[in-house]
Amino acid sequence: MSETQVVKAPKKGPTLSREAMYTIIRSPVITEKATALAERSQVVFKVAIDASKPEIKAAIEGLFGVKVLGVNTLVLKGKTKMHKGRPGRRSDVKKAYVRLADGQSIDLTTGLA
Repeated sequence: MSETQVVKAPKKGPTLSREAMYTIIRSPVITEKATALAERSQVVFKVAIDASKPEIKAAIEGLFGVKVLGVNTLVLKGKTKMHKGRPGRRSDVKKAYVRLADGQSIDLTTGLA
């Protein structure tokens, strides 16, 4: 008997509409730390609080046409701050640190087409 070789199909991320991509990716983060990470092929974005890592990866690849190697996320909890003498609370924010393939970059100054 000969051994049969099983060929697995490559894993595919979720397919998203263009509108869904824009709702997942809210804005880029422009800070000293984020610009320093750009030298190491990493970009930081604010994303929807309920977005998953595969959805973020699919949205970045679809919007910017780059190859994403990995996505790390964190949820920045909102602080309680005083506003006009009354306590208020900032919203929670989810950030995504996106690692790009070698030689690829995202130019955030030009905007999207």
